[in-house]
Amino acid sequence: MKPLSWRIFLPCFGLLLLTACHKGKPGGNGSKKTPPGVEVIIVHPRNIPLTKNLVGQLSPYRSADVRARVAGVLLKRAYTEGSQVKKGQLLFQIDPVPLKTALHAAQAALTQAQTAYTNARINAQRAQKLAPMGYISGSDLDNTLATERSAAAAVQIARAKVENARIQLGYARVASPIAGRAGEQEVTEGALVGYDNKATLLTTVEQIDPLYLDFSLNVSELERMKQAQRQGYLHLMGHGKARVDITLPDGTPYRRRGVLDFSAAKVNPATGTIGLRAKVPNPHHQLLPGMYVTIKAYLGIRRGVFIIPHTALLRDAQGAYVLAVDRQNRATRHKVASAIMHGSDWIIHSDLNDGAKIIVSGLQKARAGMHVIPISRQAPPRRASTSTPHGK
Repeated sequence: MKPLSWRIFLPCFGLLLLTACHKGKPGGNGSKKTPPGVEVIIVHPRNIPLTKNLVGQLSPYRSADVRARVAGVLLKRAYTEGSQVKKGQLLFQIDPVPLKTALHAAQAALTQAQTAYTNARINAQRAQKLAPMGYISGSDLDNTLATERSAAAAVQIARAKVENARIQLGYARVASPIAGRAGEQEVTEGALVGYDNKATLLTTVEQIDPLYLDFSLNVSELERMKQAQRQGYLHLMGHGKARVDITLPDGTPYRRRGVLDFSAAKVNPATGTIGLRAKVPNPHHQLLPGMYVTIKAYLGIRRGVFIIPHTALLRDAQGAYVLAVDRQNRATRHKVASAIMHGSDWIIHSDLNDGAKIIVSGLQKARAGMHVIPISRQAPPRRASTSTPHGK
């Protein structure tokens, strides 16, 4: 048999060599996979305001009903309806003539009582001198002294009636109890007011600088805020510190800021809310009682929270979490304690470190514990400040 030609083995040798080179190239079946690339942002803890967008209603700071306190005929109205009045300013005049007559009669009765008392006192003094000499009996002396005491009491009663008649006459002049805006006249001139011991309503005066702003907060939301406060990453503002910004019904921002000054001690069972109240300056009377306005309430400060894009927050059966890249370029899972929408971003509280690298893109390729190649991306613009906006 003839030996095989070397030309037969040459193609086989080339095929083996090509196969060996293919196995030696990176990315071949025998090589190690390259870690996936992910986009990351560097986050830092921040203190940002806790704000709530709510609806509130304005009410007067003070409201006083002006009523007729004596019976009589209403003579005139001494103010312009809807105008600003001062405390003690005359608003209405009730016919004072009958009241003056009653005062004069009470004064005459007082004079009569004083005269009777003077005579009784003189008789008592005379009886006290004659009794030791036996000119009058003991019983006559007692009667004389009793008459003096009765006359003295009658004088006190007459003085009280004079004072009461003087007070009633003063009520004929109906003055404003507070400074504010006087409302519409409820009774016209010539009407009989205050009869049958009824205090007839004449008008109402309201103080509208400042104004009260009443609004409410859901009790479940308030409980979450208190729980966050107990956990240490929320500082709630107290009375005089929590601020309120107002937007008028036409969408115009109100230039002055309100201050929280009251919170109810119980929950409204019908609505499940707790009432809050702010005091708002209103020097130019731009706001009016009864108006509904949109408000932004600055109720506290979130401490040590992070702002991340909405794509960085993940959820599974164990809850919300984010993936961060550690120093060994491994993806690590961090549980998110709370997540609140902030525009298109999330405000989160987590056990992240200052300067942590959060994966924001390529999350479908990363898993906890996997090595990744972090690629820095510019952080989102700041949409929250460390302090509330300035207001006048």
